[in-house]
Amino acid sequence: MSGASRGDAPGGGRYGEAVFRPEQAGEGERIDFGALAYDDITMARLRALGVGPGWRCLDVGAGTGTVSCRLLEEAGVARVLAVDRDARFLSERPAPGLDVLEADITAPGFAPGRFGLVHARFVLMHLPERERVITALAELVAPGGVLVLSDAVDLTSDRTPSTPYTAVMRAMWQGLRATIGTDVSWVPSYPHLLRGAGLQSVAAEIHVPPLLRGSPISRFWADTWERGRAAMLATGLVDDAAVDGAVRYLDSDDCAALSAGMLTVWGWEPR
Repeated sequence: MSGASRGDAPGGGRYGEAVFRPEQAGEGERIDFGALAYDDITMARLRALGVGPGWRCLDVGAGTGTVSCRLLEEAGVARVLAVDRDARFLSERPAPGLDVLEADITAPGFAPGRFGLVHARFVLMHLPERERVITALAELVAPGGVLVLSDAVDLTSDRTPSTPYTAVMRAMWQGLRATIGTDVSWVPSYPHLLRGAGLQSVAAEIHVPPLLRGSPISRFWADTWERGRAAMLATGLVDDAAVDGAVRYLDSDDCAALSAGMLTVWGWEPR
């Protein structure tokens, strides 16, 4: 899930270095919890868009490769190029038709070819120069192909009831923005940005996984908070007791909150 170059955070932090380091024990499992929460939705959308036999696909920030492998195994695409700035998890899961490229998608000269599907999930929210990256990804879509981007949208607001969960989520977003430049506030502008990149028939949908006790998304957030704890504490919005309390809240029957949603936007390259 990292295609990121140096962020635009005040400290110039970087996904995978300042936080969410791939060498940290359990990081692959954290990514897989996210995959369990979102992969079915992602695959349903890609199949509905017609992705299938004969397609060449680019999976950007492919993480542990779950979407890449499901494109091959379930959609029956011809080949998938899975790209990540650190490809160790991809290399651990080889599959027929899967090509792995360790690369920074923001680096000059990143041009792996053109593809029927270009897909990136939970990548651009961590990147600087986001509009430029969207334009660059659109240029990798072959005529008649589709660009599909998914990122998080924060559903908390000033009117959201105060719970242990909402307090820690606000600290997480603020801490990640200060540390590595993560910014989800601009994600709702995706449809406009894809249209501005020359894509057509742009559309979008949102999915909000239920925060149920022991669910993959609940475990994903608990693990994410643990790995981002230092950044969250640095905001001054929470302390260790608050983070621990939020983890217990997630794993209780008292939990009544909205997870961050996943906004998916797609647009077609004219033939």
